[in-house]
Order: sequence, then structure tokens, then C-alpha cells
Amino acid sequence: MSERHITNGDWETLGSACSAIRKVVFIEEQNVPQSEEWDGRDPQCLHFLLHVDDRAVGTARLLPDGHIGRVAILEEARGQGLGLHLMEAILVVAREAGHHTVHLDAQTYAIPFYERLGFTAYGDEFLDANIPHYHMSLRFQ
Repeated sequence: MSERHITNGDWETLGSACSAIRKVVFIEEQNVPQSEEWDGRDPQCLHFLLHVDDRAVGTARLLPDGHIGRVAILEEARGQGLGLHLMEAILVVAREAGHHTVHLDAQTYAIPFYERLGFTAYGDEFLDANIPHYHMSLRFQ
């Protein structure tokens, strides 16, 4: 059985590994322009890095305002429940940090994934990097 673990930290510590995953998933697979992916907000965020055994396979970030973003799992690691594991860890940290609500912008195809975690979509569909998205939020009980 593979060993999973998640670390979190600042951009200086985790940025290299997180950016390598985001480059593959967003820039290469989804054709997100580099200028949109590297938005300058990473230094203010808490970053999460998911490892399976000794390989970094997933990442996400939590902005100071409670917005979760840049959730990415490498293709070879998808379909194993790792995204759920990563999101659950982020939600624990967000709640412990005092956030009452967290927000994210979900690619339309991923809405059912986030709904399983308790998120609710709101508003109209919009394009971000030419990919359809919805705003979603989760209020902690």
C-alpha cells in the first residue's frame, strides 16, 4: 500500500514542487496561459503538497481570504481518492485558521467532486482561462 502524506508551507519552501505540478496540469494539459497561472499571489498563500510514497503528485493553495485555488493532481495519480484527501486536509487547516466559509472557482466538470465535500455552486457559469467555471462555497457548521 502506498504511503500518502500532505505537507503545507509557504511558497519559498514548497513553490518549486507545487509549480512543477501546476505547470503540467494547468499549462501543459489545460493550455492555461502562463501569465494567468502565475498570478503573483503565491507568496501570500499557504501551499499544500500531496505525496504518494516519495513522489509529489498533488497541490493546492489557500489564500488569506479563505479562497482555495490551484487544486491539481497529476494524471497518473487521479481516480485514487487523492483529490478528496488533499481537499479534506485543506478544509481542516482553513477551519483551524478561523475561516467560517471557504470559496473556490471550480471547473464545471469538477462540480460533483466539490459537492461531495459540501460545497455549493452559485452564480452563473463564467470563463477563466477559457475554461468554464462556477463559484462555489462551503460554510463550516
